[in-house]
Amino acid sequence: VAYCPTDDGELYLPGASTWVDVANLDRHLCGATRPGHFRGVCTVVAKLWQLIQPDVSLFGQKDFQQLAIVRRMHRDLFFAGEVVGVPTVREADGLALSSRNALLDEHARERAVALPRFLQTVRARYEAGERSTAALLAGAEEALAPGEIHYVSAVDLDELQPVESAERPTLVAAAVFFGGVRLIDNVVLRPS
Repeated sequence: VAYCPTDDGELYLPGASTWVDVANLDRHLCGATRPGHFRGVCTVVAKLWQLIQPDVSLFGQKDFQQLAIVRRMHRDLFFAGEVVGVPTVREADGLALSSRNALLDEHARERAVALPRFLQTVRARYEAGERSTAALLAGAEEALAPGEIHYVSAVDLDELQPVESAERPTLVAAAVFFGGVRLIDNVVLRPS
């Protein structure tokens, strides 16, 4: 069964005053500079879940903050079905697949591979035993210099709050502008 609204009015009723807001998980990373963004995401996803009542909902791990927020809403509001995180799909050079990649000019596209390369370096440091997030993120400015860093951060995987040590499951996430195009990517670090 497919549901395809034909206009905004089907999901956004005139005079609507109800929103779904997941507190605290949006305080860092992308949410820090996009007030209200995740409230909008949660509200429309909740509406769609109510209308469709899916058995499974798939969300990409590339936007891990969105996935975490949607999972928390799903749990807190007892929605039926299951939320499944889908691994990030990457292009041959490692760049995370995104519709935004089409906005990159050739020069910016070549420079953008600095982002997944830096995250590979973070993973290699972690796998070599490093747990200090300062050490894991060291050299980010230089490694990502082909772009303009919006943020590079290490947060705890459950609450998305900054951490100084990656002893517990940790998300290292980054948002970087290349040629004016904002790209996001991340790596999840879990003790073996």
